[in-house]
Amino acid sequence: MPRNRLIALACLAAVCVVLYMTLAARAPWSFLLPFRGTKLLALILVATSISTATLLFQTITQNRILTPSIMGFDALYVLIFTLAVFFLGSQAVMRLPPQMVFLVTCGTLVLAALLLFGLLLRRNAKDLFQLILTGIIFGVLFRSLTSFLQRMIDPNEFATIQVASYARFNDIETDLLIIAAPITVIALVLAWRRRDALDVIALGPDLATNLGEPPLPRQWEVLILIAVLVSVSTALVGPVAFLGLLVVSVTYVLVPSPHHRHLLPAAALVSISVLVGGQTILERGLSLSTPLSVIVDVLGGAVFLFLILKGKRI
Repeated sequence: MPRNRLIALACLAAVCVVLYMTLAARAPWSFLLPFRGTKLLALILVATSISTATLLFQTITQNRILTPSIMGFDALYVLIFTLAVFFLGSQAVMRLPPQMVFLVTCGTLVLAALLLFGLLLRRNAKDLFQLILTGIIFGVLFRSLTSFLQRMIDPNEFATIQVASYARFNDIETDLLIIAAPITVIALVLAWRRRDALDVIALGPDLATNLGEPPLPRQWEVLILIAVLVSVSTALVGPVAFLGLLVVSVTYVLVPSPHHRHLLPAAALVSISVLVGGQTILERGLSLSTPLSVIVDVLGGAVFLFLILKGKRI
């Protein structure tokens, strides 16, 4: 049953990819293939990274509401970028080589994510409600610091920060794919190799220990992969608040399997269909009248509220 649904999801994702490459193709293919192909590769990398990171995070926290974004990761990215503009100035930041900015941003986000998520998981892992509350408080703290710094900088430099505060699916730095693609692929391969261990970790720390799978070392291994995947995708396109929650929630409905060998590819295929299909509709049909990130955040926010209310009723 999960295999048939994976095939259907793969067909849906393939249709979205073909439509993205061929719809309204009026220029020569010698131009369209590299132009649209690089953007398509970036969308696939971002979609797979976010869906995998969210699924892994929900596995180690044993909670289907939590995501790295909800725990304050997106606010942390905006704060780091604001600090760079505040101390260096927007012109100095824009003059830096994009590859260097990407690597520094990813490295900083990975270290910050390990400190943030590691601290939360170590102290509040057994109290999920306290874990959610602490993560939200961290997010509010990061946003407050960001707002304070933004009020102190020049209004012209504020525009640079504002652009970086939203996901940019239609304006992706494709030159960064040379760095982002290998890092993402390595992290995804390592996550796939741990699919069986993730099935055991999802049972809880007590059962995992009885089955010979030490939960704490595995949690830190997975946490590093999550930090890398989220950092690369965020540095590539910007923060996306609810995409991971949206696609993983849909994945649980479409592929109700406890095995990560089904969930990981299913979540990636759903995420690719949402990003590539949504970007195709907006670019080819609506001429980008509405940013895709806004639609994703609205739908994802509705799913988040639904899951919270459903949990309260249970």
